[in-house]
Amino acid sequence: MTNDPRRDAALALHRFGFGPRPGSITAITSDPRGAVLAELDRPNVGQIANAGLMTSGQINRVAFEFNAERQAKERLEARRKEAEKQEAAKRAAEGATVDAASMERPMQARPEMAAPATPPETPMLQNFFREARAHFEYAINAEIGFVERLVWFWSNHFCVNNDATVMAGAYEREAIRPHVLGRFADMLLAAESHPAMLVYLDNAQSMGPSSVAGINNNRGLNENLAREILELHTLGVRTVYSQDDVTSFAKVITGWSVLQTATNPEHGGEFIFFPRMHEPGAQTVLGKSYRDTGIEQGRAVLKDIARHPATARHIATKLARHFTADEPPPTLVERLEKKFIETEGDLWQVSKELASAPESWSPEQTKIKRPADWYVAMRRATGLPVGDGRFLVAGTTRLGEPLWRPPAPKGFADDNGAWLDGLAHRLDSANAFAQSTAAERLDAAAVMETTLGPLATSATRQAVARAESKPQALTFVLMAPEFLRR
Repeated sequence: MTNDPRRDAALALHRFGFGPRPGSITAITSDPRGAVLAELDRPNVGQIANAGLMTSGQINRVAFEFNAERQAKERLEARRKEAEKQEAAKRAAEGATVDAASMERPMQARPEMAAPATPPETPMLQNFFREARAHFEYAINAEIGFVERLVWFWSNHFCVNNDATVMAGAYEREAIRPHVLGRFADMLLAAESHPAMLVYLDNAQSMGPSSVAGINNNRGLNENLAREILELHTLGVRTVYSQDDVTSFAKVITGWSVLQTATNPEHGGEFIFFPRMHEPGAQTVLGKSYRDTGIEQGRAVLKDIARHPATARHIATKLARHFTADEPPPTLVERLEKKFIETEGDLWQVSKELASAPESWSPEQTKIKRPADWYVAMRRATGLPVGDGRFLVAGTTRLGEPLWRPPAPKGFADDNGAWLDGLAHRLDSANAFAQSTAAERLDAAAVMETTLGPLATSATRQAVARAESKPQALTFVLMAPEFLRR
């Protein structure tokens, strides 16, 4: 920490949270580190209590019923067109004059058949925007946002893709948020057994080659989920596991699947363990043999790899990189690794260590905010409400970070190089926002004091003061290096 508490307060809000809101720098100036740590102890922090949001099973069933109904309508329409075609052919054969125009008139005479100018949103898309609003709203309204930042970090670490499953928003609420300050082993189990993950990484249909279902269906193993658990979620790339471990682990988690709505309309989209899909027999993973105990075999492996030293190192490195620098201080990584091992993956303790470590309070801002962080920081700085979430979803998509749609199972990149090329697009977004009617009432100098305060350099202050217009001045604030970085 520096000798300037106000500067430390501004730094804390950018590094550990989503940037300052009006008055928040002053509010924590007396004890910036204490304010960040205090957020970890607030009751129900990080949780979203909203009865209007569907569970993963519910939205899965809604999607199934909607698609089934749409398919039925399309088939009925196809049958109607085929019947009209046959009738036209019959009349032509009988000598009737039937031209293409007259064939189309019956359809045009039915107002209910006219295609709307803009297709209505599907229930799945409506639910996605409700989830998006909650996701962004909690970040924008947080006092600091440290826990929300942790939620976003872990959601990206255990990422799923909304293009592959409609359950992405519910997955974050059900698998990530309840465990964000709990045990890593519990979050690991919740994430890997969640229907969204099982669908996204193709484990729902994976069958043991020697299982009853595998033999009867002539189908076999899918190693995607097992590989990503070892490589991305726990041990880290090219560490202590081998291809044999991947294959064995993939056999261990066969049978971890999802109930189909077509055959179970009440519980479709929910997790189920199918014994007949599970590979029988003991399996060896990382040199340890696990006897066949059905679903408990997979839970036992997850419990052990959650406590593995390689997992501690991998998680510590990712956390330190996310919050401090692309090349995080080795001493910080060692601190987090040690705390992870000592506490058996207690993420509350690990998060406290992160916020307490002197290395985390380096005055140099080196990390470029990802697009979603930047958009939320902009909203907080200007005091504008989240709206219905569509603006933020559209904005982050334009800048290369579409909500819950990572480019690969490893999630969105967490290094500066991945986002440097997109800074020009941020300039366009900042300029468009600064010229919008929503920004007309904003004073750039006031926004600068709100969001940067003592972090604002003389160069930034001069640029704002010399701007040729109010929109240009506001753009300078939103594109200032000290605003773009944590």
